[in-house]
Amino acid sequence: MERVILAGADGAPVFSYVEDERYGLPCADLVEVMGPGAADAITAKLPGWAVAGPVELGEALVARGARVMRHAHEMTCELRTAPPAETGAPDGFRFVPCDRSPEEVFAAWRAAYPAGHPDHRNMDDAAALRDVLAPLLEGKVTGEILPCSVLAVTRDDAVDRDDTVDRDGVVAGGAVVGGVVVTLFHDRPWVVEVFRHPARTPSGLGARMLAAVRDRAAADGWERLGLAVSEGNPARGVYERLGFTLVGSSMTVVIPSRST
Repeated sequence: MERVILAGADGAPVFSYVEDERYGLPCADLVEVMGPGAADAITAKLPGWAVAGPVELGEALVARGARVMRHAHEMTCELRTAPPAETGAPDGFRFVPCDRSPEEVFAAWRAAYPAGHPDHRNMDDAAALRDVLAPLLEGKVTGEILPCSVLAVTRDDAVDRDDTVDRDGVVAGGAVVGGVVVTLFHDRPWVVEVFRHPARTPSGLGARMLAAVRDRAAADGWERLGLAVSEGNPARGVYERLGFTLVGSSMTVVIPSRST
């Protein structure tokens, strides 16, 4: 990853970052502070950008008018030493590849993040589908979708779809009610979504899906699996039980543009 280095008012390097895109904005990702004055330099040099880096830097940028988009904790699971867990789908459901259209996935994904949830997207359904979910599933946000990803589907309408055989040789069909989406992000497998429809699925489905993904990733030759969980999301406890441990925290903010 090529890093961009920017200087402060005195010409000395004060921060570096990897250029990316997030929330439809140019993003200074993986920011590393190199010297004093980083917050002032970012505010001056990156108006209108999303900036993702240390929590302390994010808080300093918020004090200068930036808007918080996400406060998250990075976690990693060492797949070879992960604790055992139930990986089978509950009765009435099955796990299938993540190859459905965004329109088929949308209802369950949207219902998983209601108002008040730390990961709720405060936008209308059309925008959430068009600007968030569709680009993600098309591999345009954090990389290509990896084969270890799964969707949870019901069995009730399997006869109404063309038969599709998943990687375990099982005929797949049904309505999507949950999923765990893994992408190749900075050359590593990264869980970008863990979701289930709360009104159409039993408690514990998310843990089973993630455990299944964890085992499939190991079978595909990966040594570790990463994810980020938002501050205040109770799912963090589930991730810890499945062998994910905290490796760092970050905050993503949007720098005000010069016109605001």
